[in-house]
Amino acid sequence: MDSFFFSVPINRRLTGLISSQHLKMGGKLNEVVESLKSAMAMVLVQAILTGVNIFYKLAKNDGMEPMIAVAYRYIFAAAIMAPLALILEWNSRPRMTWMVFFQGFCSGLFGASLVQNLFMESLALTSATFVSAMANLVPAMTFILAIILRVDKLAIHTSWGKAKILGAILSIGGAMIVTFYKGIEIKIWTTHINLLNHGGNGAVPQQAYASQGLGAALAASSSLSAAIWLIIQARMSKVYPLYSSSALMFVCGALQCAVWAVCRKRDWAMWRLGWNIRLLAVIYLVVIGTVVLIPVMAWTSRVRGPIFVSSFFPLMLIMSAIFSSLLLDEKLHLGSVIGGVLIIIGLYAVLWGEAKERKKTAQHDGHSKSFNS
Repeated sequence: MDSFFFSVPINRRLTGLISSQHLKMGGKLNEVVESLKSAMAMVLVQAILTGVNIFYKLAKNDGMEPMIAVAYRYIFAAAIMAPLALILEWNSRPRMTWMVFFQGFCSGLFGASLVQNLFMESLALTSATFVSAMANLVPAMTFILAIILRVDKLAIHTSWGKAKILGAILSIGGAMIVTFYKGIEIKIWTTHINLLNHGGNGAVPQQAYASQGLGAALAASSSLSAAIWLIIQARMSKVYPLYSSSALMFVCGALQCAVWAVCRKRDWAMWRLGWNIRLLAVIYLVVIGTVVLIPVMAWTSRVRGPIFVSSFFPLMLIMSAIFSSLLLDEKLHLGSVIGGVLIIIGLYAVLWGEAKERKKTAQHDGHSKSFNS
């Protein structure tokens, strides 16, 4: 009898303890699942971007002008994204002001028309692996630009400030090595598959491309344009919702790209798609490379933050090197490997500095709030 009365609270305690352990395990399991979902989403993003590079290259090889491909991409993307924004953010979208429109116009200029046209011209002059390496300059250029515009502080006496400076130097140094040092050819495998040899009335051998220096300058300009867009987008996102700001950017970018392409290429035969690789490239660029890509990146950025998103971009360099070698028979050289490694190290140094600075800022803000309360 006595043992029964004593055993009741013990059993309850054991049940409560087991339940709390199950809750903790369930919470940790949910965290692991969310982390895996975010990581898999970013791997998908990098695979999509690698496909964008390859399809751009195939379209160019088939004789399609880069500016026409870019114009098609944003015209169709705007046609899809604008109705989505109207439907999804009908009640949450604030009134558009002249400042919001100006920011959208600048986003379209630097984040769509300029960055993509420069990127495409660079890709035509170099290789998918090269432009993927140069794309990793964006965080370092964003940091330098933010210092020049006084959006960010140098903070050279702090660990994160030194890390960001070192990362910017390493990234720029790596880009210079990729540009000016070729080195020996690295032979990993040979598949004897070269999709660039199949097709096209406008196929141009890789040996006939213009200088690597011009391609590097265009790729660096594309990265600089992307850095400017990131700063504009950071301010625009505070006053205008995600889908509406993206739709405004796509509409402005589509108009800019279309006007530029029509002024440069007035022969309508060059705009004809037909049932060929050009049509397939445009479909991939619009549906997969824009409509699918942007929501996945936006979701990951909202869940894990922009630093987590940026940390996966070096994966595109590795994927581009592998698939370009397998499908396009692009040659990999020692200079690209050394420069790419330096760019990646510099990228992670900048990202580590950003993460450290945000953590310190958050702690400082938390202490300030608790002190004021």
